[in-house]
Amino acid sequence: MMRQHKVHRIGEVTIQKVLEQSLQNVPKSFVYPTAKPEEFEGIAARLAAVDLEDNQDDLVQSVHTWVVRTPRHLVLIDTGSGNHKQRPLNPLFHEQNIPFLERLRDEAGVDPADVDYVFNTHLHVDHSGWNTVIDNNRWVPTFPNARYVFPRREAEYYGSPASHNEVNVPSRGVFEDSVLPVIEAGLVDFIEPDGGHYLDIFRFIPTCGHSIGHMSIQLTWGNETAIFGGDVLHHPIQVLRPHLNTVFCEFPGDAAASRERILRQLADDHALYCATHFAGSSAGYVARTDHGYTWSYA
Repeated sequence: MMRQHKVHRIGEVTIQKVLEQSLQNVPKSFVYPTAKPEEFEGIAARLAAVDLEDNQDDLVQSVHTWVVRTPRHLVLIDTGSGNHKQRPLNPLFHEQNIPFLERLRDEAGVDPADVDYVFNTHLHVDHSGWNTVIDNNRWVPTFPNARYVFPRREAEYYGSPASHNEVNVPSRGVFEDSVLPVIEAGLVDFIEPDGGHYLDIFRFIPTCGHSIGHMSIQLTWGNETAIFGGDVLHHPIQVLRPHLNTVFCEFPGDAAASRERILRQLADDHALYCATHFAGSSAGYVARTDHGYTWSYA
């Protein structure tokens, strides 16, 4: 049984991470191909032990779901990469068989039938995979009683030939097996490009760049705030070096601008940041310094 992760609280709302998988030995040079070697000098000393492998060079990352319980609703934010999906050009996520639904039940007490909402920050391979499961050779919604909520622009783009370019080749098939089935089941509420409020306490914030319609999600209760950032940040390195885009950022200029806006908001509001790929607890706080920002895990 996996270790149960800490439960964070924002007002009367609880937030808990449920791991799908850890990503080990990820080379920095792969994730940040435009970075110069000197940009990483001394950076290991400014990161937590959980962020790097023992060689102090390769990255440790995570794929997981956030389970959010409000007084009225059970919400999942981002759903990982899923099982039995055909991803031959992306071997890491190809034909997986991970006991993720068992972890949801055992660690967070979540039965798929009890989920009220599934929020996707964007529709990349490792954020929407558990939207569906295979049943008699058909992809069906994993959470049959939930409303699936995601940006309209993401669905329109990844469902069109416009997205079938070299950047997106490793994720080909995601729309067809993990997004279209929930649309066809009539379970989707689309968020328009300007974002906006949903269920009173949530607000979708446009943070495009990593993907064409990427949204971060703000949760507010009283004077407390949490932000679920999706892939606006991949690793704490980007808190220290905000200008660095990852190899996965499809629109680099927009991605860097969105990252700077979110970092500024996190620092100004002292908001809990719930990351999708940070290791450890995956949640923490950004603070401003004379020379930029720092990160600390909660």
